[in-house]
Amino acid sequence: MRSYKELDAWKLSMELAKKIYEITDTFPAREIYGLSSQMQRAAVSVPSNIAEGSGRNSKKEFVQFIYLSRGSLLELETQLELSKMLDYLHEEKYNNTARLIARVHKIINGLIFSLKNSRTTDNQQPTTSKG
Repeated sequence: MRSYKELDAWKLSMELAKKIYEITDTFPAREIYGLSSQMQRAAVSVPSNIAEGSGRNSKKEFVQFIYLSRGSLLELETQLELSKMLDYLHEEKYNNTARLIARVHKIINGLIFSLKNSRTTDNQQPTTSKG
């Protein structure tokens, strides 16, 4: 099997995690253990679940971890929306990040579809997804 690091979903979600750290660095100090921390954990969870799932023994387990990754992404999307409502983000930064989240979501959905419909053996996963 090739490395999870070759998956488009992992690569793009790593970019998203980095962006979330940059964004939350500008939040009020009172949010360090609140919204900032929640967003960082959700963002890190997206690529982490992709990586963990790729190391599992079956395609079915891998798909389950990709679903977890997608759940974390949707959690992050909600937290980003709240950040905007609290005026922690300027409109442009919010829009750019929301577009990136939408792109990651599309790629993750493609990966799920690809895994569920592939004819590979249980411990082989596709290395890229279409998005």
